[in-house]
Amino acid sequence: MFMGFRAWIVVAAVIVSASTQSPLGVLRLRITIVDADRNTRPVPRHALLVSQNPSSAAPQLLVTAADGTAEMRLRPGNYTVESDEPLVFQGQAYQWARTVDITAGQTIVLDLTTDSAQIEAAATVSASPSYVPAAGSASALLLDWQNSVVSIWSPTALGAGFVIDSRGLIATNQRLVGGAKVLEVQISSSEKFAARVLASDPDKNVAILWVNPKAIAAARPVKLGYAESGKPPADKDKLFAITTAIRDAKSTTSGTVSRVMAHTLRSDVRVDDESLGAPLFNPAGEVVAITAPEDGTDTGAGYHAVRIDEARGVIAAAERKMATTEPPDAARRPVDPIRPFEDDALKEAAKRRAGSLAPYRIAAADFDVSLITPVLVYASRHQGEGGGRDTGSVRSATGMPAALRALQGFENWDDYVRNDPPVLMVRATPKLVESLWKTLGRVAAQSQGVQIPPIKHIKAGFASMRVLCGAAEVTPIHPFKIEQRVGENDVVYEGLYVFDPASVGPHCGTVTLVLFSDKDPDKGDSRVLEPGILRRIWDDFAPYRTGATEVPR
Repeated sequence: MFMGFRAWIVVAAVIVSASTQSPLGVLRLRITIVDADRNTRPVPRHALLVSQNPSSAAPQLLVTAADGTAEMRLRPGNYTVESDEPLVFQGQAYQWARTVDITAGQTIVLDLTTDSAQIEAAATVSASPSYVPAAGSASALLLDWQNSVVSIWSPTALGAGFVIDSRGLIATNQRLVGGAKVLEVQISSSEKFAARVLASDPDKNVAILWVNPKAIAAARPVKLGYAESGKPPADKDKLFAITTAIRDAKSTTSGTVSRVMAHTLRSDVRVDDESLGAPLFNPAGEVVAITAPEDGTDTGAGYHAVRIDEARGVIAAAERKMATTEPPDAARRPVDPIRPFEDDALKEAAKRRAGSLAPYRIAAADFDVSLITPVLVYASRHQGEGGGRDTGSVRSATGMPAALRALQGFENWDDYVRNDPPVLMVRATPKLVESLWKTLGRVAAQSQGVQIPPIKHIKAGFASMRVLCGAAEVTPIHPFKIEQRVGENDVVYEGLYVFDPASVGPHCGTVTLVLFSDKDPDKGDSRVLEPGILRRIWDDFAPYRTGATEVPR
């Protein structure tokens, strides 16, 4: 069938239009301001309207990222780029309005700075009849408080907290801290410091940590809201949270209060588990609650948070203890490497491994000790996908090769391990033993024809670990503990210490592990790593050492 004449005309018009249409141009912009301390700060989450001149359609919305940058593809023409609403920061209101020409196939770079802004006193802008204030400003909150919200590593969880005092006090929820006395506070991807628990109240679910004041010199203490004369949060009030991310920039999320109770509140402000402990701000920039995991006492709609007035007594107790206690060390702690172990390199390294994919092992009195590299973890997850092979080792009741069980079941640290961090992990699992009397009873039963399986108990729980490179102790990146639930209320802890792979290698001469159990925490069990195992661990990281250039910090 031949195409009709009219159809040919339409097709030809489309072809001609497509061939003559100009390619798009790119508008790339960055917004920065100079704060009261003369520091240049990127402006995150600032909304801009982009309108073509003359106007033929509704403006397009462009919002800056956490680093103050934004990008948009536009047809060639003349455009006006202007703030959707003023940025109110440190008593000043900033607005930008610029006209730019977009050229086909080219990138136009637009820098919006303090010098190019229209600046007025915040009170003047707020008093203007034409100004309708938004319910808070995510951009201003991030500018004001992003340095004040930090990540917190406890032995069993990653969470968040916030600076409440320039002397080094940090507030968080008590569920994150648990029974730990020492934690680590991560200020940025390259800065981590030791923290001490000064005061902790499980009933109020509030804990106050202390870091050396030098560690938080760049952070301002947040404003705590609604003391005696302040206004407490109410239903439908707007709330904001600054969420933390170790590898990504901090960001904001918002929502409203859904229910207010005597000690807690619920809202639709959702934060990830690794940000629980972060503060909830009202539109005035005051902290009104501390985000926390569910505690089982209330099952209403929304997400759980502790009202900030619950923290005041715990803060007072911390201040009293601070007066008689030395501050923690100001030395930086090791951090996770920023550059990832590339998947292709892991895949090739896993293919090259000969024999079993079992982790490297050390015999110890109370623990089964496994040394685990990213190659082993990656290979164990990709069995049957070219990443490794089953070597026919004895299988457990669940069908898993017994040699691979140490590479599974990281429980509370599953997410951390699943990301294949380029680190050396040392796992210490308590041994199971059968008591003499239980063994004798089982043997006696067998003599009467009754088969009873071994009744084992844990020989000793894990307390801590030290690793020595020669005579020098290696500071772990993370001294983790794996929580293994035994029944409804009992927990058994395994050790999972994480080390920089460059700190443990043939250059050490000898590498010694010293293991401490909870039954005798002052007496260590020292074990020297075999040179052959040390060399294989070092070789597992060879693709990483020769990989891509380090990402600038």
